[in-house]
Amino acid sequence: MKREDIRVCILRVGGTNCDAETQTAFEALGVQAEILHANDVVKRGNLMDYDALVFPGGFSFGDYVRAGAIWAKWLVAKLSKELKAFFDEERPILGICNGFQVLVEAGFLPAFDGITQYPEAALATNHPPGYHCRWVYLKHENRGKCVFTCNIQEGKVLRMPVAHAEGRFLFPKEKEELYLERLYDNDQLVFRYCDKNGNPADGVYPINPNGSFHDIAGICNPEGTVLGLMPHPERAFYWWQQPDWTRQTLMPFYGDGKLIFEGLIEYLEKKF
Repeated sequence: MKREDIRVCILRVGGTNCDAETQTAFEALGVQAEILHANDVVKRGNLMDYDALVFPGGFSFGDYVRAGAIWAKWLVAKLSKELKAFFDEERPILGICNGFQVLVEAGFLPAFDGITQYPEAALATNHPPGYHCRWVYLKHENRGKCVFTCNIQEGKVLRMPVAHAEGRFLFPKEKEELYLERLYDNDQLVFRYCDKNGNPADGVYPINPNGSFHDIAGICNPEGTVLGLMPHPERAFYWWQQPDWTRQTLMPFYGDGKLIFEGLIEYLEKKF
């Protein structure tokens, strides 16, 4: 597939607020990116016209009940057949922040044995509580399974911002060790919070900004075609988005966020 022919659907509903930045990132890399309200996709029945699907950041439906829960149930009720087809055909699906919460609530992540009816994990209230907006360091832990990060060296440290109140990744207490083992065995662990040298945060705030279990910041499904992460790659796309750009004498034009979008695009160029 040629890059200019790739079509990305960025879904939005009431409360999403990062769709325009996400569209800008994709368009800067030469692909077509369209922002569509979820109701329009239902009316048109055209989800399968797109090659990739993105759930952007924000606060869908005000994060009532819990973050991402209402939109997830809405998707299951309105678009379950189309979403399953998208999933089964291994077309890439990206969930950023609120989008990650939606994918977990809808059973698309971690999806150890496929899409599940009930969530296998949760993104709970931050510890310490509150809305935390800051730049963090991430260690890339994936060994090559995740199509979004296959060009990122294992162990590489990236920097991106987080902005959320419910980002604490958790497994059921009685299944923590089992599910963590499955993440490693399936190569589903993608990002962990760390310090600038790549040392694990070990749950220490603010290196780990939300108290996530095992410092987990992002995971993928067993096929590597669905990625959810709490940090915002679209807010770390250009050099001027970085917090210390005025103090740098030499800074690359692009930030680390570009790597995520580039990986998705290269996967589609090679596979389809």
